[in-house]
Amino acid sequence: MTTLAPTVSLRFFPRAASWLRDLTLIILGSLFVAALAQVEIPLPFTPVPITGQTFGVLLVGAALGSKRGAASLTLYLAEGALGLPFFAGGAHGLSVLTGATAGYLLGFIGAAYVIGRLAEKGLERSVRTSFIPFLVGTVLIYACGVTWLAVMLGSWSKAVTFGLIPFLIGDIIKLLAASLALPAAWKLVNK
Repeated sequence: MTTLAPTVSLRFFPRAASWLRDLTLIILGSLFVAALAQVEIPLPFTPVPITGQTFGVLLVGAALGSKRGAASLTLYLAEGALGLPFFAGGAHGLSVLTGATAGYLLGFIGAAYVIGRLAEKGLERSVRTSFIPFLVGTVLIYACGVTWLAVMLGSWSKAVTFGLIPFLIGDIIKLLAASLALPAAWKLVNK
């Protein structure tokens, strides 16, 4: 099965070379996550802010598929590492990729890939099943992020307290929003 973005791009640009459509989707996906990263709510008690990035990762992975989604998030990290103000709150540079949020950021690539693989099986097309890829991707992001934060803080309990618990409600909302958005987008495309 194909995912949403390649389906739409082929429909609107049938004569464009497939590599050009893919490259365009990968770039647009990285810019989408960068834009959502600017939606930031710093929390005074943790080095990890609330951002829109994870919502972007969920949508990019599902819409672009495994390879394009992972490539898009890899590009996003490269853009931020090279100095573009694409990380949370306009942060940039290699120091972000070695700081407290590095695990979450690197987890974005794996999450986009896994979400994309599940979307390629059609799980994001139905409200009944769309929660599954987004839940799996979110768990992967947390596994990477909290593990790295535990290394940085020297404590698993601190990492869970500061890097997981404060974000659960917001991420449940993001999961629900993505779970409704993708099936709705497919309905529009299939009309």
